[in-house]
Amino acid sequence: MILLYDFAIFGYTALIRIATQFNLKAKQWVAGRRNLFERLDEATAAWKTGGHRFTVWIHCASLGEFEQGRPLIESLKRQNPQVRIVLTFFSPSGYEIRKNYPQADFIGYLPADTRRNAAHFLDLVQPDLAVFVKYEFWIHHLQALQKRQVQTLLISALFRKEQVFFKWYGGLFRKALGAFSHIFTQNEPAAALLRQLGLKAVTVAGDTRVDRVMQLAESAPSYPIVEAFCGAFKLLIAGSTWPEDEALLLPFLLESLPSGWKAVIAPHQADAAHVQPILRMLGDAAIPYSQATAENVAMARFLIIDNVGMLSSLYPYGAVAYIGGGFGAGIHNTLEPIAFGLPVIFGPKYEKFEEARYLVENGGGFSIQNQAMLLAAFSQLEAPEFYKKSAETAKNYLLNNQGATGQIVEYVTDYGTP
Repeated sequence: MILLYDFAIFGYTALIRIATQFNLKAKQWVAGRRNLFERLDEATAAWKTGGHRFTVWIHCASLGEFEQGRPLIESLKRQNPQVRIVLTFFSPSGYEIRKNYPQADFIGYLPADTRRNAAHFLDLVQPDLAVFVKYEFWIHHLQALQKRQVQTLLISALFRKEQVFFKWYGGLFRKALGAFSHIFTQNEPAAALLRQLGLKAVTVAGDTRVDRVMQLAESAPSYPIVEAFCGAFKLLIAGSTWPEDEALLLPFLLESLPSGWKAVIAPHQADAAHVQPILRMLGDAAIPYSQATAENVAMARFLIIDNVGMLSSLYPYGAVAYIGGGFGAGIHNTLEPIAFGLPVIFGPKYEKFEEARYLVENGGGFSIQNQAMLLAAFSQLEAPEFYKKSAETAKNYLLNNQGATGQIVEYVTDYGTP
């Protein structure tokens, strides 16, 4: 089985290299790993001259997993600023955005998962503790950590019975789970699946993203342009939208958005190629944020965010949120809007997200598949009593699920961070 795995890794990296000819992310994936060991060698050589500091390696697949790992990083740094953080990403969409994150002592890509790369990486980093966030089960890196007896955690983990671990052919990946010293799951069903495999070092802690968004909610900046845009209107915030979302959303905004409402759209891709078609379809009623002033924005009905980084700070101005991605690989972040008590609407692909399932089951979230369902969900939320109950359900999910970071930090502290 390990030979098949090695072949799959070889084939995957070969395909990525071929894709560099026409795909930007593939090009970044390859280029970012090209000098990884040289950068690590230079960084760790400097570390060794300064004496030993407790080193934590934290690995995140992409940006979403980083946001789950971030509360742990920052809690460890607050507890002891001398703790050294090595942060790795698998995906360019995480690395390229967070490559200058100030709380990490080294930020880079995870090398392709071969025996040689795993050994070389650990020889250089020499972690005292390794933390994998939510997903990412790289066999050779996990085996190398286990062989070196490095305490290794999996945090904010989710498991479903459809995954390879629970199939008859998943023996290699089941064995990989045994490399983790402790697994912190988001919910009890995930923990139960692990216990069925005979794993005992399992704790239901919840999702560390909850702690992160609660922090953000307490310190969200204000935007005078957005305040001028809102005026006395209620606001629909459409965040991280893709063209599939916009195919439903834009006709709804033009034809069915009630007169007392305005809308902000923050596309997942904020480049001109994505923003301009939205502006053309919405016509004179829309204005891009980059061209907005306190005077002209008040006259607009639709504000289009043509930059990256504002979205999470827009939700305090909203009444309802539409979250994109549900007609593609899966919905984006629903925790950020519900931190401000916004009911959320999203497409049909949400089952992988614990909070989204809870919201749909309890009336704080609404999954739609077409424009008629979008209109129906929005019409329900126009009723004051229905809206109040839905908003309370959304906010209470966070209030009732705080504390995952604290549990993990307590475990790490008991393990022996200085």
